[in-house]
Amino acid sequence: MKTTLDELQAFVSVVDTGSITAAAEQLGLTISAASRTLSRLEEKLQTTLLRRTTRRLELTEEGAAFLLHARAILNSVDTAEEQMAARRMRPAGRLRVDAATPFMLHVLVPLLEGFRARYPEVELELNSNEGIIDLLEKRTDVAFRIGVLKDSTLHARPLGTSRIRVLASPAYLERHGTPAKVAQLEQHALLGFNQPETLNDWPLRNAEGEVLRIRPTIASSSGETLRQMALAGLGIVCLSDFMTREDRSSGRLVQLFPRHTLDVRQPVNAVYYRNTALAARITCFVDHVIEVLGKKPFEA
Repeated sequence: MKTTLDELQAFVSVVDTGSITAAAEQLGLTISAASRTLSRLEEKLQTTLLRRTTRRLELTEEGAAFLLHARAILNSVDTAEEQMAARRMRPAGRLRVDAATPFMLHVLVPLLEGFRARYPEVELELNSNEGIIDLLEKRTDVAFRIGVLKDSTLHARPLGTSRIRVLASPAYLERHGTPAKVAQLEQHALLGFNQPETLNDWPLRNAEGEVLRIRPTIASSSGETLRQMALAGLGIVCLSDFMTREDRSSGRLVQLFPRHTLDVRQPVNAVYYRNTALAARITCFVDHVIEVLGKKPFEA
């Protein structure tokens, strides 16, 4: 066979990421090395796979046809390696995991020691993104997402639900007073998200009886940043139980309006593509997470 797996991987990565630069970064190559690899593949095949313009790359008809075969070959290699590992009852190979920073820090990281002890041949690569990512573009095998899922092409494994509560530090309340009514929140510093706006819907009713949407005094894209600001006494925040359980049990954060708080829970899912060749690696990781967390993983 003239074509190498490295050449196939480079070609597929360029297509998935949309550029040679992004593909080179993912593959750990220089841009020139990735470009040479792609050119070498086209020379071996004696055809043009991609049209290069100043703005983007486009698959030729031959490139689109070859892409199907390239993906099938790479998937077959992954499957073969997985089957060999399965014969030893030891899933092996690289597993790329993505989660928002708070979930990564408060839920996944504490579970890694046990997972590594059980599956030492699985090479974990952990990435944190605060927004929704394209799993193919970011070469992610499994992602953990909080909230309602919208992508029907993904397979989802439910982990449970996590309740949200309005919280503040004792230091903040001592300096600024504890609001006795929901309307009094307007007089306080409110810590919220800059996107999406729905994350600023707090589980309280306003004067009109509708769910309260706050306007943040300080906004951030990261729930962990908001948690740290709340702990520092910078304002009142609304966060999910999975990241504040220890803070509440230790008294570092206290819940406001416990009697008036609506029972709003965010679904938590592990998501991945249905037709993945990495099923054993994904399954062993997600199974481990579910097993360790228990039946009601995010209950206070």
